Amino acid sequence: MAVDRRVNVAYEAVVSGDVASVHGRPGVRALVADSWERSLRRGLDPDSPRTEVSLTHADLVGERSRSPLAAAMPIVRDLLVDAVADDGLIVALSDDAGRLLWVEGNRRVRDEVGSIGFVEGAVWREDVVGTNAPGTALATGRPVQVVGPEHFTRPVQAYSCAAAPVRDLATGQVLGVLDVTGGAPAASGVMLSLVRASAAAVERELARSDLGGRRPPDARPGLQVLGPVPALRLPGAPTQRLSLRHAELLVLLAEGAEGSTADELAVLLAPGALSDVTVRAEISRLRRVVGPLLDGGRPYRLAVPLATDVADVRARLAADDVAGALHAYTGPVLPRSVAPGVERVRDELEADVRSAVLRSADPAVVERWTGRREGADDHAAWTRLARLSPPGSAARARALGRLALLDRTFGLGGAGGR
Repeated sequence: MAVDRRVNVAYEAVVSGDVASVHGRPGVRALVADSWERSLRRGLDPDSPRTEVSLTHADLVGERSRSPLAAAMPIVRDLLVDAVADDGLIVALSDDAGRLLWVEGNRRVRDEVGSIGFVEGAVWREDVVGTNAPGTALATGRPVQVVGPEHFTRPVQAYSCAAAPVRDLATGQVLGVLDVTGGAPAASGVMLSLVRASAAAVERELARSDLGGRRPPDARPGLQVLGPVPALRLPGAPTQRLSLRHAELLVLLAEGAEGSTADELAVLLAPGALSDVTVRAEISRLRRVVGPLLDGGRPYRLAVPLATDVADVRARLAADDVAGALHAYTGPVLPRSVAPGVERVRDELEADVRSAVLRSADPAVVERWTGRREGADDHAAWTRLARLSPPGSAARARALGRLALLDRTFGLGGAGGR
C-alpha cells in the first residue's frame, strides 16, 4: 500500500500543533487520523517512542510460559517467520497488554528495530508509542497496516508494519496481536492479507488445542468476568460464553462461599424487581449450563471452588504485585451489569487496584493506569506520575499538562476525589 505524499505534510502540521485539522486532511486515512488524535491526546513525544523493557530474561520466559499464545508459535514460525525473513522482515507476537513476547525473523532488521525499542519484553501499545500497527490493532480490535510516515513517532517512520489481533474463538477475547514489520514488503496489501490469514490460523490452532481461553493452572473451573464478554471453562470442556444473568449469578455465588437463598440473590440482582420464583428459575437454567459446578442443595452454593479472574487480581494485590494485578485487571467486572451485588464487587475491585497503583513507586505502573479508561481523568494518579517522573522527562511534562487540563475542567483536584 503506497502512502500519499500529502501524509508527510499533514503529519508535520499535526505534530506542530495544528490539531484542528487532524481529520479531513487530504491523503490521510481515517484510521490514521483517529490514531494520531489519540496519540496527541496522550501527549506523546513525536521524536521519541517511550518504550522500555522492565522484564528480566527470567520474567520474559515466565510470561511466555503463561501465555496461551505459546502453543501457537510453531504455526507462526511455519506460516510467517520462515516465509518473510528472507524479505528483510520480522514477525512479532504480543500479549493482550501490548508486550512483545516473541520477535523473530531477519537478524539485520531485528538489530535495526532494536535501536528504537522494538524488542522482546517491550510494550508497544498505542498509548505508549503512538500510531503503530500492533498497538493500533490492539486499540481498535481489527487488522491494521501502518506505512512509513503514518507512524506517530519519527524514529518508527523508517518502517512499515501489518498486524492483526488474535482472539479466543470461544469468547471473542483478544489474546494478543500478530505483526510483521520491516521495509517496503510490509506495506503491501498481500502482506496484510497474509498476516490476517495467519492470525486466523493461529486462532483455529488455539481452539483445537483448547488453549484459547483462560485456563487456571490447576485446571479448576475458571470464570472470566473482567471485561465485556463473560466466559466459563469447565475441566475437559471448551470455554463457553455466558449470558449476563448467568455470569452475575456465578459472581455472586463465588463471592458468597457460605451460600445464598433465592430471596438473597433476588436482592443482590435487582431489589424489588425479582421474585424468589424467578431466581429459582434462573438457577435451574444455570444448572443446565454448569452441571455439577452448582451444588444441588439449598441455600444455593458452588459445589467446587471456582477460579475467577477477580480472585486472580486480588491475589496479586495481596502479594504486592501491583504490575501483575494491573495486567490481570483487563476491565471492570461485568461492565453491563446493574445488579447491586455485582456493582459492589466491581467498585471494590477497581478501588483496590487504584489504591495499590497510587501507592506504587513504579512510574510505569502509574502511567499504565493513567492510560486506561479508569485513570484517564484520575487527578491523584496524574499527580503521582508527575512526582515519580524525572524532571524534564516526557512523562512528567505529559502529567503536568493533564493536571492543568483537569484543574481547568473540574477545578483543583476535582477529578481525583473518587
